[in-house]
Amino acid sequence: MSVDLSGAQWFKSSRSSANQECVEVAFLDGGMVGVRDSKNPAAAALVFSPGEWKAFTAGVVDGEFDRS
Repeated sequence: MSVDLSGAQWFKSSRSSANQECVEVAFLDGGMVGVRDSKNPAAAALVFSPGEWKAFTAGVVDGEFDRS
């Protein structure tokens, strides 16, 4: 699947400072969500469908990805 990201408006979490390395997110047409590395914004971005993004964010809230 190819998604045009040229007009995407990327943002970082409000909890990120200007000096920290983090990911950036863009909400795209059709409910798609783009994710990219803030250190390398010219590199390829990951694009998630609405269902994939919902499953991912639910996993974050549930602690599914915690490294303990």
